[in-house]
Amino acid sequence: MRDLPLFPLNTVLFPAGRLPLRIFEQRYMDMAKACLREGTPFGVCLIREGAEVGTPATPVDVGCLARIAEWDMPQLGLLHISARGEQRFRILERRVQRDGLARADVELISEDADSSIPPSCAGCVRLLERVIEQQSALFEPPHRLDSASWVSARLAEVLPLPLPAKQELLEVLDGRARLERLSTLLS
Repeated sequence: MRDLPLFPLNTVLFPAGRLPLRIFEQRYMDMAKACLREGTPFGVCLIREGAEVGTPATPVDVGCLARIAEWDMPQLGLLHISARGEQRFRILERRVQRDGLARADVELISEDADSSIPPSCAGCVRLLERVIEQQSALFEPPHRLDSASWVSARLAEVLPLPLPAKQELLEVLDGRARLERLSTLLS
């Protein structure tokens, strides 16, 4: 995929995850307008160096495509969007436009075949079921509690893990291995 606009953030987005954003910088307002007009995604990457606002930040190499699902402009110059995570990607080449918007050529990372929950990780499923019961607004149906990829991604999003740990989990190619890693972190 060529010329993907990037939105470096202090968060890690997983496939099928939701990301609410308040956009006020002109470069990201223009990016969001173009994505809405053209029906295209943008890339969300954890910041390696720098900050979310101001001078362009340097992102990590692996991120997640995001597509705008909902938007609202409650006041001029402030755009609220809700984006949904799609496929993971790896940055091959990155460049920064004059307006500060980073763009990249990326390779999409194939999702693993949806694997079943290993018996040793049943506790992770029970934990996620409790979180869904208590915070149902955080999770869009369908709740795929039989999918190691889905369960591991949702747990990685909601658990209070340090950002480098979340990024490491995003980069694990196999959902079953990701869930086993989370199970180990929880024990």
